[in-house]
Amino acid sequence: MKRREEIIEQIEKAFGANPYPGDNFLQGSYDGCEPYEEIQAFIGKTDWRTLDSELLDRRYAALSFFSEAGFRFFLPSYVIADLREQLRTADPLFHLSHGFTSISAVGLALPSGIVHDTGETRLVNPKRYGAMTWADHARCRLSIFTREEAQAIVSYLVYKREHDTLGTNRSRIDAALEKYWLGRAENAPTAESLQAHLREEAAFIAEIARRSEKQKH
Repeated sequence: MKRREEIIEQIEKAFGANPYPGDNFLQGSYDGCEPYEEIQAFIGKTDWRTLDSELLDRRYAALSFFSEAGFRFFLPSYVIADLREQLRTADPLFHLSHGFTSISAVGLALPSGIVHDTGETRLVNPKRYGAMTWADHARCRLSIFTREEAQAIVSYLVYKREHDTLGTNRSRIDAALEKYWLGRAENAPTAESLQAHLREEAAFIAEIARRSEKQKH
């Protein structure tokens, strides 16, 4: 098992070269005023390494409201703070493992015989998302990470599992690893493939611009 500082170094290496998405591309949810209020604290924060744990704890809900680009950029600051046991409220583990297990609740507040399921097979909100389940949502949300980033996240999840002395999160972590993260860490596009794609797109756009300029003359 990797030591904590080794995992932190792996995270910094995997995520360190990611560019800041831009102030206008951090917010992913626009339902009500809370997403805006949470994300505002991250505007202009172009280096996730400089964020202190108190800010991350105050803005724990931002992990739910970031755009995909914002989530990918700022996640490592939360994960490293968690590894260093500096968080009291923010819970990056939840956002990396939720949706891969199902939980059934039978409570006194429910009509007799009704079982309420949540998690993997539960529909998110059919009125807005049709047949999307929480597992579908999780896979979509977490597909933003490169192979190197996924490998760093696997190291984090394994560390959290091994240090879960009460066993409260082990089944959730195991399910997330088995059903998603181990495969992602092996098969996701690499960071270099992303850069190659960007170079190809830039070359294509430049060629289109060149031909358009040539036609003008």
